[in-house]
Amino acid sequence: MISDLAEVRRAIENDEIVASFQPLLGLQSGTLMGFELLARWQQTGREPVLPDNFIQLAEENALIGELTRQVLRKAFTAAPLLADPIVLSVNISPVQLTDKGLARLIHDLAQAGSFPLDRLIVEITEGAMLTDLERARTLAYELTEMGCRLALDDFGTGYSSLAQLQALPFSELKVDRSFVDAMMKSRESRKIVASIIGLGHSLGLITVAEGIETEAQADMLLWLGCEQGQGWLYGKAVPMEEISALIEAPPRAVSPSMMSPGEGWASSSLQALPAQRLSQLQAIYDGAPVGLCFLDRKLRYISLNQRMADINGVPLADHIGKTVAEVLPEVYPNLAHYLLSVLDGEAIPETDITIPPRTPAGGEKQLRMTCYPALDEADEVIGISVAVLDITSERASADSGPIPNDPGYTTLPSAVVNHPPGTPAWGLDPTGVPRQPSSQWVRTLEAVKTSARNLGWMEALHPDDLEPTITNIRAALEAGKPVDLEYRVGDLTDQWKWMRSVGLPRLGPSGEVVRWYGTVEEIHDLKIKADHEMSIKPAGETH
Repeated sequence: MISDLAEVRRAIENDEIVASFQPLLGLQSGTLMGFELLARWQQTGREPVLPDNFIQLAEENALIGELTRQVLRKAFTAAPLLADPIVLSVNISPVQLTDKGLARLIHDLAQAGSFPLDRLIVEITEGAMLTDLERARTLAYELTEMGCRLALDDFGTGYSSLAQLQALPFSELKVDRSFVDAMMKSRESRKIVASIIGLGHSLGLITVAEGIETEAQADMLLWLGCEQGQGWLYGKAVPMEEISALIEAPPRAVSPSMMSPGEGWASSSLQALPAQRLSQLQAIYDGAPVGLCFLDRKLRYISLNQRMADINGVPLADHIGKTVAEVLPEVYPNLAHYLLSVLDGEAIPETDITIPPRTPAGGEKQLRMTCYPALDEADEVIGISVAVLDITSERASADSGPIPNDPGYTTLPSAVVNHPPGTPAWGLDPTGVPRQPSSQWVRTLEAVKTSARNLGWMEALHPDDLEPTITNIRAALEAGKPVDLEYRVGDLTDQWKWMRSVGLPRLGPSGEVVRWYGTVEEIHDLKIKADHEMSIKPAGETH
């Protein structure tokens, strides 16, 4: 640790303080946006000394002004290398707020180096505002009148209020490295980062994350909507001689998996600010030809469209904040096991349900319901997305057809209706391809779940069970008969468990199979126990 004031003073007098350039990238595009200027003490014949070892001494001994002058003067000489729109960002020490000539110094140095001030970002820390908000306000407006942009640095680590944040004309909000580091370790830290980014968006500010060191951090920040980032993942600070290579390098590859929340969905978290995204979603809600709603983990209505309110026969305003059991007490018992399964991470695709009459003069409603779990950035279930289609007229037409007594034609397949709460459900299309395979249909290992799309789920079956399972499924599909399968599935360590899947077909108006519904449960212990009892029965004894 350098602690000799005389050495620091001598370094500044000898013009040994130089500028280093740390890359700043766009998280969505992977392109270079600019550089943050960092001070380095370049001693002859030695490695550069990092600022933590001399900045504090300079601040405490009225040397920080001259140090800043050296860094900016040398940085602005790089102007010929920095084509538009590449920016430079420089952090101003809190003690420099008392320097009434700071804005003029920045203006004169930039002009001497022919660097346009509209591409200079001046960073002010929360601590600086707390020390002297009025002086910070004066400096801020002096800088913005010159064309500079302002960034609030180290946000969340100090004590600034929202009033202070709005008091200055900031254009950027920087997420402190301490939060970036902690967000992969705790849900609370992720929520803090998400809140800071959301606050920045709501105020129309660009959000910049500091201290990004891993791809996982970059992916998380991108998914949360952070626009820009810097850190060792993108490169350490380099001397001016090395910035040309960074400028000429191709854009950095961005993980395709983080550009959208999941398969079958196309969206960008950066397409709109939160209020705009809310308007977009509300337009989708209002214009959808089906009832839509979102339930939180307590099964309370958080949002819904008018069509859903009409289907439920309850005013829209009477839903918000109330549970499904409160809004639909006569229907909830039939829905509970579905909703609880979804909260466990399962999806319930296209399931038919019946709503009894809500008035003496009313009739039953036949509904087709689809429920999907809503996951946060850490894949934790935070609620349920529900879509409902009123098929009462369709079912009335079907009931008048030739197959009303067909045991396979049920409002709700009994295999699904009677399964215990939390038991996973599955659905197959008429050809036997899973429309939404239950994770427990093949177990919960991520690699196995990925292969479960289409008929890839069979890859998880024990080799001895594969052929009989295929034979039984084919026979059920051809005959439109119930499915009842027992098979072993395994993970990548070859640990096998017995499972049982049962299900029934749902028939259309002409008697054709339009969907299969069923459930799956683990029967390993029961199977092993039964096999053991069989093995110890006396010879000749039968069941």
